[in-house]
Amino acid sequence: MPKPSPAYFTRLAALAAIDEPRPTKPVLEAFSGAEMATIPVATADDLERAVERARTAQADWATRTPAQRAKVIAAFSELVHGAAEELMDIAQAETGKARIYAQEEVIDVALTARYYSQQGPGMLAEHHVQGMLPGATDARVRYQPKGVVGVISPWNYPLTLAVSDAVAALIAGNAVVIKPDSNTPYCALALAELLYKAGLPRELFAVVPGPGSVVGQAIVASTDYVMFTGSSETGATLAAQAGKRLIGFSAELGGKNPMIVTEGVNIGDAVAGAARACFSNSGQLCISIERIYVERSIADEFSRRFGEHVTNMRLSSAYDFTADMGSLASAQQVDTVQAHVDDAVAKGATVLAGGRKRADLGPFFFEPTVLADVTDEMTCFGDETFGPVVSIYPVDDVDEAVARANDTEYGLNASVFAGSTAQAQKIAERLHAGTVNINEGYAAAWGSTAAPMGGMGISGVGRRHGQEGLLKYTEPQTIATQRVIGLDGIKGVPQSLYLKLTPVLIKSLKYLPGR
Repeated sequence: MPKPSPAYFTRLAALAAIDEPRPTKPVLEAFSGAEMATIPVATADDLERAVERARTAQADWATRTPAQRAKVIAAFSELVHGAAEELMDIAQAETGKARIYAQEEVIDVALTARYYSQQGPGMLAEHHVQGMLPGATDARVRYQPKGVVGVISPWNYPLTLAVSDAVAALIAGNAVVIKPDSNTPYCALALAELLYKAGLPRELFAVVPGPGSVVGQAIVASTDYVMFTGSSETGATLAAQAGKRLIGFSAELGGKNPMIVTEGVNIGDAVAGAARACFSNSGQLCISIERIYVERSIADEFSRRFGEHVTNMRLSSAYDFTADMGSLASAQQVDTVQAHVDDAVAKGATVLAGGRKRADLGPFFFEPTVLADVTDEMTCFGDETFGPVVSIYPVDDVDEAVARANDTEYGLNASVFAGSTAQAQKIAERLHAGTVNINEGYAAAWGSTAAPMGGMGISGVGRRHGQEGLLKYTEPQTIATQRVIGLDGIKGVPQSLYLKLTPVLIKSLKYLPGR
């Protein structure tokens, strides 16, 4: 299957929110490292104009009911299904991921859009709550949109992370201005095209490609809420900048995610699950597993079988489903992975599988790698590799596994494979992570779009998915109406008597439901 055609890139480039001719930069096909297209590079002025247009369009969009807005997002979901092959092509071309993981992205975009189109209007519905004085105080809560939401999306999942947050913001009544990563702008533009076809006014979803130091900074300086996905270091910087403006900020950041494998487990299932957990998207996934803690009684067998499984994984640059793993996304990623492996080996780590660049397959290929005998002075011990490298650590018991899994500043995702579901659930409840998957590495929690997803510690702020992932894009407003009894008294009742009755009345409220 060929990569996208030149005409495809030309069509999409015209959708970028750039008003004037700008210098361009090359966009590489990750499999070959060759230039496959160029993209205009926006300026801060381009971003500010996009925000101005978005703000004007948002005022009209906010007057539509949530159900009317959801209808557009539902149509978008169907269009994503129809364009699946084209979307998988561009995701593979820009990132180098195996097609199975490009398909994973397409499915996730469609399901997230469908979920919010179905459930969003109910979450946003105005509702009554118990007032100060039952019968005398009517209190209702409604949700107003933030305004213009800025999204700064990464290169590793450039379809999912460009739009999954945006659809929630749009249904909530906001406009969205997005800065996609400079290496993967066409995935965001491909989805923008489908949103426009679904009936979304173009100004409500503006794609502004350009460097983070320019366009990203302008987003933080000019929008009303910022959603960022990327490194913990950058997230902390952006959070501080958003804090100075007192605007909302949410982020999914890095992870050094653990897996726990206990005795009594089906080792074959654990091995297969670990391979998916560690090497999906070539390990370039915030929620992928980089540490495996295995009870000592089964550690040798698990390590042997896992090493054999990983050694036999198929690497390929094919635009089809024949590969277990594709390439990394860039030379920078390869260099980081190589540095972590070289450092570990030099300090005494044992390579159970992989460990090498595969230039024979393409410039950014690196074998899926399994390490043993990793110690705390090695870089890969505590630092996020964000690549196809995982370390196995034998432990004496579950208590040690939990303690070591939690011994990190991160807290994004975790995985448990145990002898029974009941045991796994008890372990999961002890883990310091925003999501924990049992009998799976990451997909069960991530794919449960009704459940909140995000990180503890330095792994994030706020949540995406579920009600939390929608209402964060709103300003809750309480409207309370007082009847009959006012705080200054009751008509016809002397104030002196009213003041004596007030403590009795307040105390009696405890007998009412909800008090």
